[in-house]
Amino acid sequence: MEITKSTMKGLSFDDTAVAFSSKTNVQLHKTYWIFALMNQNWLVKIGTFFIKVCLKLYLPVNFLIKNTIFGQFCGGESVEKCQKTIENLAKKQIGTILDYSVEGEDNELDFENTKNEILKTIYQASKNKSIPFSVFKVSGIGSVELLEKIQESPKEITAEEIAAYQKVKARIFELCQAAADTQVRIFIDAEGSWIQDIIDTMTYEMMQIFNVNGQVIVYNTFQLYRTDSLDNLQNACLVAKQKGYLVGAKLVRGAYIEAERQRSHELEYKDPIHFSKADTDKDFNKAIEFALHNRDVLSICLGTHNEYSSQYCAELMDKLNISHNDNHIWFAQLLGMSDNISYVLAKNGYNVAKYVPYGPVEAVMPYLFRRAEENKAMAGQSSREFVLVKKEMQRRSQLAK
Repeated sequence: MEITKSTMKGLSFDDTAVAFSSKTNVQLHKTYWIFALMNQNWLVKIGTFFIKVCLKLYLPVNFLIKNTIFGQFCGGESVEKCQKTIENLAKKQIGTILDYSVEGEDNELDFENTKNEILKTIYQASKNKSIPFSVFKVSGIGSVELLEKIQESPKEITAEEIAAYQKVKARIFELCQAAADTQVRIFIDAEGSWIQDIIDTMTYEMMQIFNVNGQVIVYNTFQLYRTDSLDNLQNACLVAKQKGYLVGAKLVRGAYIEAERQRSHELEYKDPIHFSKADTDKDFNKAIEFALHNRDVLSICLGTHNEYSSQYCAELMDKLNISHNDNHIWFAQLLGMSDNISYVLAKNGYNVAKYVPYGPVEAVMPYLFRRAEENKAMAGQSSREFVLVKKEMQRRSQLAK
């Protein structure tokens, strides 16, 4: 039987009592006002501009930021300060993925510091079963300009650039080796298409070394809004079978659509992104189906806020008699968003984790600004969150009468 929207049953992501069960009334009201403001695009633009100016002028706005947008979407300023968030999620059977979200580094010292911070998250995960994955972006430990040149003009790189590239590869190896030594799975996040090919190459090299003997340590990220991602996923599994290793795949729709479209237009090459969201959705769900039928070689994490895809995967697992807590299959959402998906899936026994960004307030703001921009592009995301919070407030109000 084909699973369609009309035949889906069972899970309900409208259960706000479950979705917000960990929030007090005070916390719920704060969330309500944050999403009410974020629901106004013009206000997001003004607020983003205002915060950038204040930070540039060193005005004392940290307290305000920490108690609003930072508090909603980040776990803390350090690994240690994320502990309360980790514990609260664990109470609801939800794991934590510590995501060091400092962006914009562009020198060797910063790259080393970021690598060392990611190592801390790996070691923290090794001591805490509530942290099932670690994660990093290659652009956090290496120059984007360097990676782009190596991908697009490898014959033109200098001896100095080769040496810098070897340092990037060494950092990636060190992180994956640490993950393997401590039995912690690690995501290598996706980036723009202009550096993704070289990231893929390095990631598959790590898989061939570490994803052996029945264990999956290293996960690549597949952005299904790209027209070639589904084929890439299937080919990655074919190559892995031939060479005798396993594939870890985090499936996402994609986060760089505006940059991809603008760059392809300016440089006059074919847009790598699907023309319509419907095409992206179709490939995402095909990737789920492919993964569930190829668990002998492929383990996945669905990084999605899409209710239909989450339910599609859950119901296909039931149809194929796959246990809800099968370790080959995880779901993940961002902290502070899509709690209706995360908490309902966790309550029904599925493997769920939240991405928990952290870092110093000023250093994490570029990440939060980017999330705000993405949020505007995610049709109705703020509106959906706002409606759900409002519904739960009304439900609690009725119970109190």
